[in-house]
Amino acid sequence: MKEKIALIVDSMCDLPHEIISRFGIKVLPAKIIYPGEEYNDRVDIQPEDVYQRMPDEIPTTAMPCLHDIRQTIEAICKEGFTHALALHISGGLSGTGQAVKMVARDFEKNLKISVIDTKTLSMGTGWIVLDAARNIASGLCFDKVTESLHNIQSKVEVYYIIETLEYLRRGGRIGRVASMLGEFLHLKPIISVDREGNYFTYCKARGRMKSIDKLVEIVEKAVKEKQIKLAIMHGGAAAEFEKLVERLRKLPNIKEIITSDISPALGVHTGPGLLGISFYEV
Repeated sequence: MKEKIALIVDSMCDLPHEIISRFGIKVLPAKIIYPGEEYNDRVDIQPEDVYQRMPDEIPTTAMPCLHDIRQTIEAICKEGFTHALALHISGGLSGTGQAVKMVARDFEKNLKISVIDTKTLSMGTGWIVLDAARNIASGLCFDKVTESLHNIQSKVEVYYIIETLEYLRRGGRIGRVASMLGEFLHLKPIISVDREGNYFTYCKARGRMKSIDKLVEIVEKAVKEKQIKLAIMHGGAAAEFEKLVERLRKLPNIKEIITSDISPALGVHTGPGLLGISFYEV
């Protein structure tokens, strides 16, 4: 029987809507929660809506609910899919993948479903999803699609900077002393994601401009000897983002560029002022 493969992702993969729509990717929205209000990430609340309410109102976030996951898989079965790939944000940062895996067990008789922890986030996950989507569209079989995405997963890199450490501190992702010391010394960490899918400080720069320069240097170093596919992201930093895109577009050896904003579910933990890059060698 001919395979029909569905792609399931969460809203924190940050692929532009046009790409999601073109490939018919199924998106599980994370939840943005204010007192007495709950929103679906990128469905009925957008990144700017969240930033405009900061710092007076800082919501909490939650992973996609089990009901939404079940409805999505049920719809996939009804649409006649024989296989599904569920590609999700790092398990070290969210329990989304585990929740999908738990619900997916109820559908094993009707659907071959593989739930994969991408061990990254934002457009790091986005690049892996896009590779799978293109390969499915080109007619590759389930096993070959999976093999290709694992190859990219081992190469994809993510780096980002933020305006203030305050939101990481409030979310419990950085200690109070480290936060205060960083702000006092104007130290801006360049944050990356390790191979296990956890945040780490790649390096530090003194001041905002030098931290942006450091992002550019990371890409410049990457394109010296290899071709890359590059994503440039921002969260509540539109003007600086446009300038960063302009600088990076001029570099050689960039085979493809995607620009995107980060989802509200991620922006809650970083606050406005995020700039990020994600790339892999091709």
